[in-house]
Amino acid sequence: MNPPCGRCNKPVYPTEKINCLDKYWHKGCFSCEVCKMALSMTNYKGFEKKPYCTMHYPKTSFTIVTDTPENLRLKQQSMLNSQALYKEEFEKSKGKGFSVVVDTPEMQRVKKTQDQISNIKYHEDFEKSKIRSDAPPPENRQDYEDQPSNPVSHFSQSAGQMRTAAVAPHSGGKRYQAMYSYMAAEADEVSLQEGDLILDVEPIDEGWVFGFNQRTGQRGMLPANYVRPV
Repeated sequence: MNPPCGRCNKPVYPTEKINCLDKYWHKGCFSCEVCKMALSMTNYKGFEKKPYCTMHYPKTSFTIVTDTPENLRLKQQSMLNSQALYKEEFEKSKGKGFSVVVDTPEMQRVKKTQDQISNIKYHEDFEKSKIRSDAPPPENRQDYEDQPSNPVSHFSQSAGQMRTAAVAPHSGGKRYQAMYSYMAAEADEVSLQEGDLILDVEPIDEGWVFGFNQRTGQRGMLPANYVRPV
């Protein structure tokens, strides 16, 4: 007997079955509990045996601990131990020519932002190098244009134009703008930053569209609920 779907409770057949979070799901039913965005086994996050996307994953709440005399004594003892350890580390680091930087949450956020900027810059330089590699060298371009027309040169020129047209983005089609930032989880997806302009948008599946990010020069899939038409 086929097991019921964790979302719609209808039977799940083997050809469309996803086994996750101790339940069976239809591929179309395996979506975020909040925004209903379609998920996969690589980009979902489980909470209480329910799937969520990264944006709507429930935040963990903290328990308030009462400041009893015993807790205050332990807190003071921990502070004294921390100060003693800090002083010991400081004495060891003297004369080494560098400063110890504490890995605070703010430093982690700055580091993550720098990594994202470096990744975006790398993709931009990569796309620019692809366009430059298809063009003739600057010093030979004039000679290339002055050559007499013959079948071989005409074919080479047409092939170069076809390659350049394949790399250059199209200006037609629907235009959308990113409302949220999104980091691509698959090789065929496109990363977004809030405010990015997306060109040539085409719906391809429930919860997903295909488009061209004008800022990064990337073309691929992106979540439909992260963008809006302009």
